[in-house]
Amino acid sequence: MTTRLIVWRHGNTDWNAGTRVQGQTDVPLNDLGRRQAAEAAALLAGLRPDAIVASDLSRAADTAAALAALTGLPVSHDERLRERSFGAWQGLTTAEVAARRPAEFARWRAGADVVGGDVETLDDLGKRVCDGLQDAARRAPGGLVVVATHGGAARQGIGHLLGWPGEPVRTLRGLRNCHWAELTDDDARGWQLESYNVGVAAERPIPPAV
Repeated sequence: MTTRLIVWRHGNTDWNAGTRVQGQTDVPLNDLGRRQAAEAAALLAGLRPDAIVASDLSRAADTAAALAALTGLPVSHDERLRERSFGAWQGLTTAEVAARRPAEFARWRAGADVVGGDVETLDDLGKRVCDGLQDAARRAPGGLVVVATHGGAARQGIGHLLGWPGEPVRTLRGLRNCHWAELTDDDARGWQLESYNVGVAAERPIPPAV
């Protein structure tokens, strides 16, 4: 029996477009993000998912709702699937963080686990998102579950689920808005990465997963 899990990043927001750190601030989708969600949902609906789970932040929840509208499936919400908490950084642009908190910014750019400024550690992020992904997969054993989440959360949660140490996780390029990764789980091989950064052709460069 093989369970399939699609980890789907939310659509674009004004803060994505402005390189402003969102973290767990509840920033809504913009017009582009809503269009991206609708286009991606049309593709994902064709895969006939059995369950949909989303972060409770509106940009992910509303992305999932676009798929729910096409499939008739309910959306379950799980706060463990939220983006990394960026503490004192939230609401600042990345340029402002670099200017005001240079030591923390340098540690973040280097992929350090502990950044400072009340930014959630990568280890804590990976563990909580991984727990959320595993529970989501249990909703449809042998089926397909779609999880709508966030860029940093997706990358770290996937890495933790696959048992990868920190450095290989950093080699995963961030998911584009409304793109996804597909993973499979079976008794013989456990979790494996099937595909990554799949979706409708991107309209702009990848914004930071913050």
